[in-house]
Amino acid sequence: MTDHPFEVICEIEPPTRPDLKHVRHQIGTLSRVAGSFLIPDNHIGRATVSSVAVAHEVQAMGGRSIACLNSRDRNLLGFRRDLLTAAAYGVEQFLFVYGDKPTTGNRTSDLTVRSMIEEVRGLGEDPAFAGSPAFRVGTAAGLRPLPAWKRAADFVLVQVSFSLDALLRWREANPVDVPVYAGVMVIASENHARRLAAAIPDIDIPAELVGRVATDRLAGVEAACEQVLAIRDSGAFDGVHLIPVARYREVESRLTGTL
Repeated sequence: MTDHPFEVICEIEPPTRPDLKHVRHQIGTLSRVAGSFLIPDNHIGRATVSSVAVAHEVQAMGGRSIACLNSRDRNLLGFRRDLLTAAAYGVEQFLFVYGDKPTTGNRTSDLTVRSMIEEVRGLGEDPAFAGSPAFRVGTAAGLRPLPAWKRAADFVLVQVSFSLDALLRWREANPVDVPVYAGVMVIASENHARRLAAAIPDIDIPAELVGRVATDRLAGVEAACEQVLAIRDSGAFDGVHLIPVARYREVESRLTGTL
């Protein structure tokens, strides 16, 4: 059981064009239920506006941000550029991930999530970052045994699962002393479910939920919000990493007043 207040980390859709209007609308809407906002980094292999820049926008609107950085798209020099930019903007929280297969170009091989964490931990002795607050770094975890090196992170985001029992089994088998957030995603449509299943082989989307979503566009919102509340009531997690996709207005309406 966790002693920390339950927190909702809402993932927002970063823009694929140089326009932050939609980002601002998501932040303004979801701020009623979100404790923090996670900004993906070139998610699903598409180029987007820098996650560090969007995280700065979140903070300018009074929110707390977590900028995602993937190892796929950057070498060590590019990574240090991102860290310097974040320090200049006052962005202090990161989620480090491997990154999905890119739709354009190839992966780099200079960095891993582990080496990114190690690089950040060594910044205390780097004169370039003297006087800057220490970064807080999170990592992602699948529903498998948690590697020892990931326990050095400041928080852990567990992969999306549609089974509370599976999440609770993982949590019991992987005790850690840092905040842990369970992944919850809204299934927006039947096609969305198919794309997820194809992209993430070990994700198990209940056929019953897919059938409900096929006839009711809000069924995925209802299922996700119910799962958020069930995770909260279990007391096993410090919060959730909630991915509302395009249904962020409906998610906010459903969760306001219930958390």
